[in-house]
Amino acid sequence: MEELTNLFHGFAVVLQPFNIMVMFIGIILGVLIGVLPGLGGANGVAILLPLTFTMSPTSAIIMLSCIYWGALFGGAITSVLFNIPGEPWSVATTFDGHPMAQKGQAGEALTAAFTSSFIGALFAVIMITLVAPLVANFALKFGPAEQFSVYFLAFCSFVGMSKEPPTKTVASMMIGFALAAVGLDQVTGQLRLTFGFESMLNGFDFLIAVIGLFGIGEILLTIEEGLSFKGGKAGINPRVVFQTWARLPRYWATSLRSCLIGCWMGISPAGATPASFMSYGIAKRASKNGDKFGSGEIEGVIAPETAAHAAGTAALLPMLALGVPGSPTAAVLLGGLLIWGLQPGPLLFVEQKEFVWGLIASMYLGNIAGLIVVLTCVPVFAAILRIPFSIIAPLILVICAIGAYTVHNSVFDVVLMLVFGVLGYVLKKCNYPLAPLVLAIVLGDKAEETFRQSLLASQGSLTIFWANGLVGTIMALGLIALFWGAIQVGWTRLRLAASPASSGRA
Repeated sequence: MEELTNLFHGFAVVLQPFNIMVMFIGIILGVLIGVLPGLGGANGVAILLPLTFTMSPTSAIIMLSCIYWGALFGGAITSVLFNIPGEPWSVATTFDGHPMAQKGQAGEALTAAFTSSFIGALFAVIMITLVAPLVANFALKFGPAEQFSVYFLAFCSFVGMSKEPPTKTVASMMIGFALAAVGLDQVTGQLRLTFGFESMLNGFDFLIAVIGLFGIGEILLTIEEGLSFKGGKAGINPRVVFQTWARLPRYWATSLRSCLIGCWMGISPAGATPASFMSYGIAKRASKNGDKFGSGEIEGVIAPETAAHAAGTAALLPMLALGVPGSPTAAVLLGGLLIWGLQPGPLLFVEQKEFVWGLIASMYLGNIAGLIVVLTCVPVFAAILRIPFSIIAPLILVICAIGAYTVHNSVFDVVLMLVFGVLGYVLKKCNYPLAPLVLAIVLGDKAEETFRQSLLASQGSLTIFWANGLVGTIMALGLIALFWGAIQVGWTRLRLAASPASSGRA
């Protein structure tokens, strides 16, 4: 009952005229970002984060989260109309979405994609509403050791449960830890890795690093690929929308299954991209029309879009409740919260109720606003794709530079942004994941601080990380996540070894 009261209070906060305005602005900007390959949710949030510095934390996070929702919606437009995934998680949508467009069913495909996205996000928001407050009950039980164990779990999950090679994930994470260590040691007051540069006394600003790694790095890659668009006019007839909506209930099992897959993958560090592929693959095996997948089957659009949005939304749950981001975009939002003086984690639900419930309420309204915007503005966003990328790319680079400069009004930050852009480009070319690096930059200093506080309290004994059931359980989960790949291999070998013996006895 208290949660319901808090949610209604959150709606009262969100329904203020200014917040409604920034919500629609965020949705429109997000769809634009999602439509343009080379950007993406994390990149858009990072680039536009400086625009929110003059806003209240609640208004700022509403705008940034709506940019994220819009980017999730926008990725489907290019996938269906042009066979060009605007986002990595939209790749699976191209498998059946573009063949539908080639058959003259672009309206049906887009309507199914947008509606499925809305359903997936709504399912995840309801889950956050019900589950997140339960985590707040542990707020008073979290000391330095418990906080470090949560960070430990996040780092181990990225290494052991990611689809990327563990060695590359660890290498990327180590670079992030090294970057997070630059500057003034908060415990001893010693300077670390500054090499005599006064500009580096405060370390590398998180926002500068993210703008460079994502914005500049992705644009350099896209320019190298010489991306260009070819497409015609596109629109959605209102009659087609209602006809498609009438068909969607028959695929309720696919939608429910995709929601569950997306929420699970979103809470874990796997993210929206593997969720969309997994949901598409399972839907293909489970559907009676599985042999038609890839030729323009509407179920092949519903499954990946539902899972991707459920995963993208559910990734905010560990960020809010535990202070552990479940996706690169959540990591960028986490950095934004820290900039505004908010500490994500269990105590956030106790100390900043208005902010948390305002954000959760904006998730409901933001997705409704997003569905309305994308259903009515598809012709506009499709027309933008006919602008030469050689014109769009410099505009994006200029926006990145302005965003980096406005953080501290420093040209040195623009230079750092370019350096991080080259680093992001090199890592991408070598197939090194950027998400673990971003996670380490955001949480590296926090993890170090809580680790050292724990050791000071225990006089240097590591047994403090197993001192009670809560911290011991989280540390154990971290170790299981770290060695999850080896556990799966061992379990498979045991099953294979046992199967001949059992068949021999039979």
